[in-house]
Amino acid sequence: MRHLITAIALMASASLSAQHPWTLRQCIDYALEHNISIKQQELANQQQEIQLSTARSSRLPSLSAGMSQNFSFGRGLTADNTYTNTNTSSTSFSLGTDVPIFTGFQIPNTIKLERLNLKAATADLETAKNSLRVNVAQAYVEILYDMEISEAAHRQVSIDSFQVVRLTKLLENGKVSAVEVSQQQSTMAQSALSATQADNNLNMALLTLSQLLELPSPDGFSIARPDEKMLEESLSAELITTPDEIYALAVQTRPEIEAEEIRYEGTDRSIKIAQSGYYPQLSFSAGMGTNYYRTSGFKADSFSKQLDNNFSQYIGLSLSIPIFNRFSTRNQIRSAKLNRLNQQYKLDNTKKTLYKEIQQAYSNGINAYKKYESSKVAEASAKDAFTLVTAKYENGKANITEFNESRNNWLSSVSNLIRARYEYLYACKLIAFYKGAELSF
Repeated sequence: MRHLITAIALMASASLSAQHPWTLRQCIDYALEHNISIKQQELANQQQEIQLSTARSSRLPSLSAGMSQNFSFGRGLTADNTYTNTNTSSTSFSLGTDVPIFTGFQIPNTIKLERLNLKAATADLETAKNSLRVNVAQAYVEILYDMEISEAAHRQVSIDSFQVVRLTKLLENGKVSAVEVSQQQSTMAQSALSATQADNNLNMALLTLSQLLELPSPDGFSIARPDEKMLEESLSAELITTPDEIYALAVQTRPEIEAEEIRYEGTDRSIKIAQSGYYPQLSFSAGMGTNYYRTSGFKADSFSKQLDNNFSQYIGLSLSIPIFNRFSTRNQIRSAKLNRLNQQYKLDNTKKTLYKEIQQAYSNGINAYKKYESSKVAEASAKDAFTLVTAKYENGKANITEFNESRNNWLSSVSNLIRARYEYLYACKLIAFYKGAELSF
């Protein structure tokens, strides 16, 4: 049955991936729900919830029951204070409770610490989700790039195929040489190879994203192209903010910063827990018990009568005052204070790492914008040049070498433009994500 359910789930996932192209929002949502690392982080979060429940329960009284049965053989002391060979048996029952009254504030501080640890674990979960979101978005943009490169490569195959047909007809009429036809056929073959490579890159990009989504197979999986108008609006805006402005927003919302700040706050509780060792400990205890005793050769009261006659109760208070424990408490406090300082370093380092990431993302965005703008100019110039050379070539005023050189220059500029376009798009979305926006196209 378990294998059947697993097979049905895999078939459902495969069917879902084949039904429609996935948007970035759908990819991210699906990855967050099915990614194994996220599931493991969720389990860690649940473990922290259990630890908090355990800390809260430490306030409750303990309750325990006991029963013992003992048999004794051989010489023993009798009731008349003589020794003789006898067999004895005894049965006892007990019920007891213990209630902590004062523990040097250890219990309330432990509860507060575990509550902070749970908040930190929740922030860690969100940090893992953010990391997955970024990875999915990066893989998604890579597919968009490979899709356009593949389409451009196949368009070029069509153009080269048309030229081969054209030159073949001209060869039949004696207007071109067989060498030119062979050169163009070689060019078409190279274009076909480039198209195949582009298709392979696209397939690998789809595989990478499908694996991030934990899909059973990339078969039938495809992504939806973003709205072109929205893309142009995103690409038309320059990065007018600064790294400091981005960081000022990010440091208030990023979960990795929140997690380390919470842990730093928790170190104060750890110090107070260690200091509880200097305080006396007071507890209350109560219980009841009874027993049955029998010696061979002697008459004994009935089982029920003895249980009734031997029934006893007790209550008590226990006070423990620490005097000297080999500097254990002192050293625990020292260790807790060192952990507090170390956590401060961790928090500072996390903030510095975030600032460096923002600086890098901003620098990449500026460079990508400049590259995108220059690539648009270069592509337009290369396209115009290719158009002119094509016209000359068709009129016999340019040779096949000049035509192919101009074509290659234009193809290279198209590829550069596509790459720059999506690099800048990703940089803009990443910076917006650092500022608190969702990753979406």
